[in-house]
Amino acid sequence: MPAYKAPFEPLTPGGLKVPNTDIYRAPEPLRTDAKAFGAWAADRIAEAIEFEGPDTVAAVFLEPVQNAGGCIPPPPGYFDRVREICDAYDVLLVSDEVICAFGRIGSMFACRDFGYVPDIITCAKGMTSGYSPIGAMIASDRLFEPFRDGTTMFPHGYTFGGHPVSAAVALANLDLFEREGLNDRVKGYAATFRSTLERLYDLPIVGDIRGEGYFYAVELVKDQATRETFDAAECARLLPAISAALYEAGLYCRADDRGDPVIVLAPPLISGPAEFDAIETILRGVLAEASARLL
Repeated sequence: MPAYKAPFEPLTPGGLKVPNTDIYRAPEPLRTDAKAFGAWAADRIAEAIEFEGPDTVAAVFLEPVQNAGGCIPPPPGYFDRVREICDAYDVLLVSDEVICAFGRIGSMFACRDFGYVPDIITCAKGMTSGYSPIGAMIASDRLFEPFRDGTTMFPHGYTFGGHPVSAAVALANLDLFEREGLNDRVKGYAATFRSTLERLYDLPIVGDIRGEGYFYAVELVKDQATRETFDAAECARLLPAISAALYEAGLYCRADDRGDPVIVLAPPLISGPAEFDAIETILRGVLAEASARLL
């Protein structure tokens, strides 16, 4: 396949918009070759670094599975190439795992699920399963080296920094992860979750079903064949109605249009086939009604 090159979409007068890794919306020549698409998308990061000037770029921040835009997983080889680019330009790779860490994708940290080693991991709510506020930054040995003397620090001082109650909740929560084998449970049932959701492809309003682990999105379309999406006005009517109907039927999830319209699903890590079937049944009923009404 010949190399594909598309012009950048301007983001600001001094910046460029780097493409995401949504292969469902990839340029036509790359939709059937996930590895080539991943390499193309990663190389756009290198071009952005060159555009801005390598000496002005400190870090590249990426979610293992992108949340905004609708649960977008990386293509094969994407993070390998991003790691190469960051090393070549001496730029830090930051894995933003506020959503993806602590079992959501399968491993304690999702970078392990996708086989890359970041310089920094940012994480938060999953550390306590949301029972107490907490956030953390994890750095590589190289970045931590200046602080090994025990006295060097960033003198910023947050009010709740090192909060003992949240730290105790986090430790208790992580003990439960180990004792109940939650990460292994997600890995064991992830394929079942995917296959259960993929039954929904027979509904004309369902365009794409994507995700990893226990983190998935169902993208809604006006036409499956052409992948035509709903415009902003249609989304403003459609998504609140679907969200309310799902909630009324007993499914708590998020309808989102920060990108193309999607329903985002993140079931509890203790979920299994019975819960997956219930999710699919509720989605089917609500989406079938929406399809009949709109399409």
